[in-house]
Amino acid sequence: VRQLQAVIVMLFQLLDADYIFSGNKPIIRMFGRSDSGRSVCVLYDKHKPYFYIRPGPHLEKIKGIKEIRDVEWTEKFLPTGYRAEPEKLLRIIEYNPQDVPRLVEKCRSGFDLVIGSRYLGGVRIINWPIHRLIVSYCGSIYTRFWTGLAITDPTSGFKCFHRRVLQAIDMEKVYSNGYVFQIEMDLYAWKLGFKLGEVPIIFTERQLGASKMSSSIVTEAIWRIPFLGVQGRLGFLSRRK
Repeated sequence: VRQLQAVIVMLFQLLDADYIFSGNKPIIRMFGRSDSGRSVCVLYDKHKPYFYIRPGPHLEKIKGIKEIRDVEWTEKFLPTGYRAEPEKLLRIIEYNPQDVPRLVEKCRSGFDLVIGSRYLGGVRIINWPIHRLIVSYCGSIYTRFWTGLAITDPTSGFKCFHRRVLQAIDMEKVYSNGYVFQIEMDLYAWKLGFKLGEVPIIFTERQLGASKMSSSIVTEAIWRIPFLGVQGRLGFLSRRK
């Protein structure tokens, strides 16, 4: 895509990009304007969603995950200080995140922040232990009680922000460290007058790795959510950057 963009920039000014699906295949759409003022739309159907990991004993487990299409070896300079040689990494090629266009489309329909909700229209979580589901669901009720947020899943991290929301929030005043960070961002957006919406998603538990949930994160949530609620009612969260 980067190589294609490098060529396209010479032909027209790139203004926006998104992707759609044709069957189960993602197609990137690039929108722009030519020197003569004509609108241009270029379709690119060769994209494969991927991320990088360092090789290790988890490689065989990764190959067994059904959401992963392929695993490739590659070399890449990591953005962590000076490196004389590229590092050997694994490029994990995924199947397509089909819920993303739904969030983007709803955001373009007039919403400023769209949240992928695990609880809109019922519980949509696969393979969570019951105690974790209870903590998460009760946490959402606790959040709505203290803050007044009218969304079903305030701790969701699957979101689509309009750029104007991020430009308006003073990030230096966002102090939360754990999952409360998600709530704080939702609350700032709402108190600043932006329109929040939700899209139902199905959330499947990770097949590798471990949850970041800890006693310190729970403790932070217990005191910080009421604190944020009080700040919101006093107007401290309504001040733009």
